[in-house]
Amino acid sequence: MNKSLLLIAVLLYAAAGLGQDITIRVMDADSKTALPNATISITPIKKNFLSDSLGAVTIKGLKAGQYRLLVSYAGYEEKVQTITIPFADSALVIELEAEEEEEVIVQSTRTSRNIKNVPTRVETIELEEIDEKNNMRPGNVAMLLHESTGIQVQQTSATSGNASIRIQGLDGRYTQLLKDGFSNFGNFSSGLSVLEIPPLDLRQVEIIKGPASTLYGGGAIAGVVNFISKTPGKKPEYNIILNQSNIGQTNLGYFSMARGKKIGYSFLGLASNQKPYDVDKDDFTEVPKLFEFTLHPKLFIYSGDNSTLVIGNSFTKSDREGGDVQVIKNKGDNFHRYFEENNTIRNITTLEWNKRQGDSKQFVLKQSVSIFDRHIKDPDSHFHGIGYNSYTDFSWLINRDKHSFVTGGNILYDDFNEKKVSTDDRDSKNITAGAYFQDTWDASEKIKLESGLRFDWARYSNTLYKKSEFFALPRVSMLVRYNEKLSSRIGAGLGYKLPTLFTERTETIQYQLVKQLKNVKSERSYGGTADVNYKTRLGGAFDISFNQLFFYTWIDKPIILQQDTWAAGGGYSFLNAHDPVQSLGFETNLKFIYRHNLKLFLGYTFTDAKAKYMNINQFLPLVPKHKFNSALIYEKENVIKLGLEAYYTSPQYLYNGLKTEDFWECGFMAEKPFKHISLFINFENFTDTRQSRFKPVVSGPHQNPLFDDIWTHTEGFVVNGGIKIRL
Repeated sequence: MNKSLLLIAVLLYAAAGLGQDITIRVMDADSKTALPNATISITPIKKNFLSDSLGAVTIKGLKAGQYRLLVSYAGYEEKVQTITIPFADSALVIELEAEEEEEVIVQSTRTSRNIKNVPTRVETIELEEIDEKNNMRPGNVAMLLHESTGIQVQQTSATSGNASIRIQGLDGRYTQLLKDGFSNFGNFSSGLSVLEIPPLDLRQVEIIKGPASTLYGGGAIAGVVNFISKTPGKKPEYNIILNQSNIGQTNLGYFSMARGKKIGYSFLGLASNQKPYDVDKDDFTEVPKLFEFTLHPKLFIYSGDNSTLVIGNSFTKSDREGGDVQVIKNKGDNFHRYFEENNTIRNITTLEWNKRQGDSKQFVLKQSVSIFDRHIKDPDSHFHGIGYNSYTDFSWLINRDKHSFVTGGNILYDDFNEKKVSTDDRDSKNITAGAYFQDTWDASEKIKLESGLRFDWARYSNTLYKKSEFFALPRVSMLVRYNEKLSSRIGAGLGYKLPTLFTERTETIQYQLVKQLKNVKSERSYGGTADVNYKTRLGGAFDISFNQLFFYTWIDKPIILQQDTWAAGGGYSFLNAHDPVQSLGFETNLKFIYRHNLKLFLGYTFTDAKAKYMNINQFLPLVPKHKFNSALIYEKENVIKLGLEAYYTSPQYLYNGLKTEDFWECGFMAEKPFKHISLFINFENFTDTRQSRFKPVVSGPHQNPLFDDIWTHTEGFVVNGGIKIRL
């Protein structure tokens, strides 16, 4: 007996000295199929191995001791297993569980469906990307949208930095902005809107390109951008961000939310301070002096599991002053006299009641009231107006076996009151009442159809004329899922836009000498989109997705601004052009992901947008025909995050018919997370691309300067960094 034990000990000792070979097989836990090219990291010897086509790898010569195996495979949860050598068997099977793909629920179509099963094409910007862009520009969502294909954030003022959102080359007035489905950013209240929406409380951004008339009516000709806020969950959340940039901007933001059995809340507070910044030393600001703060509390009242009442109030006050730096520093004189002030107060009160009956029925009532008070001053004029907006919407969702029905209606009231009249009375009132119906039909496992019809009655009135119009707006879309990898969507519909004084052009001239609307009709549109989407996995390590979108929009009798050179005193007036505006083109998006850590995004946009009413150069101003965007992201969860971005913009035509230069812009960001804090730094536009490098932005006499159209960055290279605290 003792001799046998001694022999075994000797053999084990010999085995330990020579080492043991062990074969590891990696397979899917459900299907039991092999996973080739799985990564097996083994410590303490610190070596990595890749499994072969059969999911197997043989590790030779393991000496006696304990080893830790970390097995990973794209699309699967990592698994850690400890083994001890000598090992009883020469083979080890490790099964990996597939990762549960995070479900993206789309709200903008009101059917609460997973994005994969929505016939309407909806792009989403999710929390991870929002968090990245929050590092770059905590004060507003401009950066978040600027880097998306097919979307252009167009700066409208050289000194004050005002901006609007263009989709597929069309003017900003054709894009409808929503916050949690509330329409509070139209007409006069659209001024500075994109600059007064902070990203800190956002959970998701949904973008519908092309007509979205069924549910949202007028104004959604180019598309809809819906900013969706976070809502309280099981775990409370407390976030703080502090940001500082080299151009003198400081941001301090706080967001928190929590939920009990009957009551929940969320609160957003953000303050931004910006010093005047003159990068080219011409005495005029590229970034205005700014102080702005936003307070946005929300109260959530839960009645059981089926009913939720949400009451919120968003208050934003903004004071910005651009122009001559000496004037801003209170050192003005007869030579240094030009300034441009924008002082705004925006208050939006919202109420939303959501009542569910199981999974089959849902009733939603929304009510909002908003006030937007704005002063625009320069040495020779003072524009002051208040916009009052009321939005009421109710919808009823009914889910059946193969159908989701949404029916409802809304009333939108918009009243603009000019407080300081300079030329003529430009007060106006709009009221729109609409009813809509939409059916989403699961025709089969592969085909989903969505059809909708909306009827709107709209009345526009001012001191010079009144007009009522009726609109019937059909819309259809279809999703075809050929297999798990390949799908396509196609959609088309009609749209309209009521006449308004508040456009990108009138914003640029600060509404000076703009005459009251007279005898103009609403613009009507026809448009559609079609896309192909393909996703696959290569070798178990690469995830690849490809999306090709085609778009077309036709706007009949567009309302255009003309200069009345023939009239006494000049001025500007609007009229309906006889010939249309046409925008067509395509977007290409590619995404490569390697083992979840390394991500490459490539995008290209081709836009051919023309004003057919122009006699010579019909290209729409400030619309580049070609745009290319790219981003390379490396992220190791809870360790580090790095990003490199590059963007190309082709030449554009200005309003005077001149053609600009093309340009590149590049950026780099880094973030280092710790347990409860993250440190971040961002090098935006480190190529220092700015308009003054191509041509002076300011011309004419210093006392009464003229400003070129803005077609690229004005501030140049910006470095910012800060700290985020999560509790």
